[in-house]
Amino acid sequence: MRFGLDDASLLTQDPPKTDATSDGKSLPDAPSSVGSPVKPPDSNEEYGKQPKRILWIVPNYRAVSANTQLPPLNFKQELWLATQDTFDYSDFIFVGALAGIDMAGKSQPSFGQGAEGFGKYYWHVFVDGGIENYMTEAIVPAVTREDPRYYTMGKGGFFKRTGYSVSRLFITRTNNGGSTFNLSEVVGAGAAAGIGNAYYPHEYNPWVKTYQRWGTQVGLDGVFNALKEFWPDIDHAIFHGKY
Repeated sequence: MRFGLDDASLLTQDPPKTDATSDGKSLPDAPSSVGSPVKPPDSNEEYGKQPKRILWIVPNYRAVSANTQLPPLNFKQELWLATQDTFDYSDFIFVGALAGIDMAGKSQPSFGQGAEGFGKYYWHVFVDGGIENYMTEAIVPAVTREDPRYYTMGKGGFFKRTGYSVSRLFITRTNNGGSTFNLSEVVGAGAAAGIGNAYYPHEYNPWVKTYQRWGTQVGLDGVFNALKEFWPDIDHAIFHGKY
């Protein structure tokens, strides 16, 4: 709708005073439509914000906050990402826990028990995880041009988001922002498990142990995906966003 000159002059006139009622009582001031506009509810409120560490301990470098777009990583950045995950101080604690579980289950009887046995389990688990990190986060992504990071959904029901976090084991983003089969995870973890045959004793069928290591690595990645997905909610509900 267009205004004529007469209409425009009306806009410059002082409006009639309406700050009092007929009984003399003042009305509250209306908000100014020029100096301080009323902001509508923000439909893009911040949610699913990922910290660099979970509980200030667990590294969370691969997680991307919800509703966030990032440029692709170059090979040097992917190598650094894998290095952070492999040599973080918390990883040495996590490896010790996994080594203890393996020793309790006697997954490699020839390693024995006690301090010597634990040491053998420990370095094998550490090397397993390190090779898997470099294969899935750097080497294979560099070849397939896939993004090794986890992009948080951040909203939705429990089962929807759990299904999404698990599905990221098989679906990932390309460097161009599209979706593709997650060769970095599936092939990278499989290759890492196969490399393990070079330093594990052949007490059993090596293919059986290869599949077991492969399944363990992919399963752990799925668990951590779910933890990353729901951590912002847990942090907000329990710790009030402190972690």
